[in-house]
Amino acid sequence: MSINSLILRNLRKNLRNYYLYVFALIFSSGLYFAFVTLQYDKSMDPVEGSVKGGAGIATASVLLIFIVAVFLLYANTIFIKQRSKEIGLFQLIGMTKNKIFWLLSAENAILYFGSLLIGIALGFAGSKLLIMILFKVTGIEGIASLSFSSRALLQTLLVFLCIYALIMLMNILFIKRQTILSLFHVKSKTEMTARKLSVFQVIIGIFGIALIAVGYIVSGKLFDGDFSSMIELFGAMFFILFCVIVGTYLFYKGSVAFLVSLIRKQKGGYLNIKQVLSLSSIMFRMKSNAMLLTIITTVSALAIGLLSLSYITFYSAEETAYNYTGGEDFSLLTESDAESFRQAMDDNNIAYTEDKAEVYTVQLNIENILQTELEMNFDSSMMDTAVISEKAAGLDVAPDELTLTGYNELLQRFMSLKDEGDVTVLGKETETALHYTGLEDEYPISNYYTMGGLPTMIVDDALFQELKQDINPDLNQGYHWYFGYTIENNDQLQKANDLFNSLDFEAKDNSESRTDVAADQKSTIGLTLFIVGFLGLTFLITSGCILYFKQMDEAESEKPNYTILRKLGFTTTDLRRGIQRKQLFNFGIPLVIGLLHSYFAVKSGWFLFGSVMLTPMIVVMVIYTLLYSIFGILSVVHYNKVIKQSL
Repeated sequence: MSINSLILRNLRKNLRNYYLYVFALIFSSGLYFAFVTLQYDKSMDPVEGSVKGGAGIATASVLLIFIVAVFLLYANTIFIKQRSKEIGLFQLIGMTKNKIFWLLSAENAILYFGSLLIGIALGFAGSKLLIMILFKVTGIEGIASLSFSSRALLQTLLVFLCIYALIMLMNILFIKRQTILSLFHVKSKTEMTARKLSVFQVIIGIFGIALIAVGYIVSGKLFDGDFSSMIELFGAMFFILFCVIVGTYLFYKGSVAFLVSLIRKQKGGYLNIKQVLSLSSIMFRMKSNAMLLTIITTVSALAIGLLSLSYITFYSAEETAYNYTGGEDFSLLTESDAESFRQAMDDNNIAYTEDKAEVYTVQLNIENILQTELEMNFDSSMMDTAVISEKAAGLDVAPDELTLTGYNELLQRFMSLKDEGDVTVLGKETETALHYTGLEDEYPISNYYTMGGLPTMIVDDALFQELKQDINPDLNQGYHWYFGYTIENNDQLQKANDLFNSLDFEAKDNSESRTDVAADQKSTIGLTLFIVGFLGLTFLITSGCILYFKQMDEAESEKPNYTILRKLGFTTTDLRRGIQRKQLFNFGIPLVIGLLHSYFAVKSGWFLFGSVMLTPMIVVMVIYTLLYSIFGILSVVHYNKVIKQSL
């Protein structure tokens, strides 16, 4: 048989066995080329001008290189070990190590660069789709054109050529270091399994579960006021990372085997064939794969967490915009601006409702109701607070009481308040003692007065007039009115928004449109969501492929066992059901642990990013789980094929 025939035969065999590797390589190269194309495409000018899209895309491209490089190098490690006996046979028939290396390099080059060219072609075709998706999530009006970039092509070829050089370096080092005898034992050494659960393994198993639990508990208290300084806060974050990552490693190293052994003991050691195939394998193999599974679980949790937080911000944009404008569609600060806007809407037959409030700023001493506070360089017990009357807020407040409303969730975490207590309002010359009765959720005035989330104080009408006479002028050098407008017919909202933007207001920089605020927020976070989404998808595919390759490797090594079991009389149905349970554990355990990690991470700080947590997080987790499950199904399909071939 000639060398060329040998290369073609091996190529067909590898393509049949590692089609998922080829798919992942095509997808990765295509996505990278599409991302790099976005950097140089003129269609991206609106994005770059509004949200610095070029820098974001460039950063994503670098991260994408790292993900793809790690995946390809690891996959090549699995493949070269799979072919260790084949390399040993080549040496036995007289082929030199250099000749074997060039043989493998030729096969790899055809597979690698063939997939690369297909990926680039698909990436070019898909670049327009990426731009369209980006325009959609950022809300930018633009035309997505399709243009080929020679700079993007050159950059893609250079990057993947460097990765290929690293793969070849790994291969030649592997071949040079192995003897003929060791090549026939590489696979058996790497797949050697433990036979007995030691006391030490039980201890680290329990310790791993305890570390994860401690990390979850501390994460739940991260912003509850238990850590009162920035040093303590960052120290707690590093402690959580340490506990969760180390705990995850120990969980795979000992906890899984420990929990499975408990199940076996409950059954008195009598397991049916389905339990043997599903439990015994993962009991021993997860220990040897602990580091790999820890990395996959940690990065999966990171990807799900970042996607959830990005989508929380995107999902909460509308509600955040409402809070920003005081719960109305438009907010204005002067009577002249309000009159101009009212006149414009009346002229265009736009029906609306108006809310207005006279607003002043006072200094409020909250020392007696301050429950927890973060240590700062200023006196946090003195709060500059906007005050409005009960009539303007639509509430009923007693003459000697006050109510606070619209306190930002983030500020509440750092400076939480008691349910009630005594406070003091400081005027220019007098002090007024009042009783604080609680905190409401509504935002009755615009962000201009609340300075990004400070609460608004609501007092009795008569008391408001008294406070107004003693206002500190140093705190009240801006505007003193809030006018809010809600459009009654939602179909006329866009028309009203166009009128709003066409008018030349006196306080134009501080007049806000809810529609524009929401659009600006979506535009800002849309690029982040776009980048994180595609990076997360890339990692999902690459990590899923790695787990699939491991299961494919295990299936081939366990093939003799299936032959024995079938000769003993077990049917293929019995074996398949056991394999299905096994894959449920192999793919399900990393997924469940990753989802738990991301849930507690998001839960500890989601309020920094938006106002709704559960819905966007559940959407992200469900989509990730469905896509991840595809690799488990493919693994079951491959096992079924191996079982059929075992006899």
